[in-house]
Amino acid sequence: MLFVISAPSGAGKTTIIRELFKKIPGLKFSVSATTRRKRDTETDGKDYHFITPEMFNKHIESNEFAEFEEVHGNFYGTLKSEISKYVDSGSSAGNLVLDLDVKGALSIKKLYPEAVSIFIEVPVEELIRRLKNRKTESDEEIEKRTSRIKMEVEKKHEFDYVVDNSHGLEDAVNETAKIIKEKLNK
Repeated sequence: MLFVISAPSGAGKTTIIRELFKKIPGLKFSVSATTRRKRDTETDGKDYHFITPEMFNKHIESNEFAEFEEVHGNFYGTLKSEISKYVDSGSSAGNLVLDLDVKGALSIKKLYPEAVSIFIEVPVEELIRRLKNRKTESDEEIEKRTSRIKMEVEKKHEFDYVVDNSHGLEDAVNETAKIIKEKLNK
C-alpha cells in the first residue's frame, strides 16, 4: 500500500513518520529528490536525494518523476522508480510511506487513487512559531514557507484523513498509526 503524509512546513509530519516506523513493521520510506541544501541533521539517500538543479532537470526531461514541485525556491520530486519498487507486479517489499508537500501529495493521489492520503493539521500561528523555533531556515525562508500555508490548509479536505497535531505529538502519531494499521488489516 501507498501512504501519503502531507502538511504545511512545521506541522511535524517528518517527526510523525519517524515514529510510525518504530510502531509499524513493514513500512518503507520513499526518498524524494530535492535541489535544496542539506540540513546538518539530514543524510543524503536517507532523508532526501540531494541533487543539483541540472540533474533534477534531466529527470524531468526523461519523465522520471511521479510528481515534482517547486517549493520555496527549491525543487522536490518523487522518482517513479521509488514507487514502482512497491506497486508494480504486486511487490511484497513492504508498504511505502511518502512524505510530500500538499500539491505533490494530491498529484500522487491522482496517479495512484488507491493511495491513502493523510493531512497533518496544526493551527497557523503554531506553525509559524515552530518554524521560527527550529532555527533551520533564514527569516526569508520562513517567510516563503508561511506564504504557502493558507493554500495548503485549504486543500486539507481533498485528503482521505486529517490528523490534528496541535494537542501533542504522541496523540498525532497514535492517530496516524491507527489509520495505517486499519488500512493494512483490511
